[in-house]
Amino acid sequence: MGAIQIEHVAIWVRDLERVRQFYVAMLGAKSGTPYQNPCTGFRSIFVSFDDGARVELMCQSGQIQGQSEPSGFGYAHLALSLGTRAAVDGTVARLESQGVVVLSRPRVTGDGYYEAALADPEGNRIELVA
Repeated sequence: MGAIQIEHVAIWVRDLERVRQFYVAMLGAKSGTPYQNPCTGFRSIFVSFDDGARVELMCQSGQIQGQSEPSGFGYAHLALSLGTRAAVDGTVARLESQGVVVLSRPRVTGDGYYEAALADPEGNRIELVA
């Protein structure tokens, strides 16, 4: 496995635009392009800082079939970049064989990531991305 780097941290927010404006106006972040899934009511936007650090701001109106609303607001997940799709696939296979809970298998998401999600020993969500 190659070098792992934090890709982004995601947080649930109630007012996406208000929080985006805070990060831009108060903290000097640059705003990315908003993403919206009209079927689920999920919306997100990335804000980035000069050193490359990124925060994904996420909100959800409505409910995804078979899933409950976000359990709270704040931390949602930590995304780790593994660099390639092959690295994501191989790491998921290795971790799953060692008993790590895989929450979602590798796939291309609606916002263009190749990712898989797993749970750490306390159930915190970690996304592995290419």
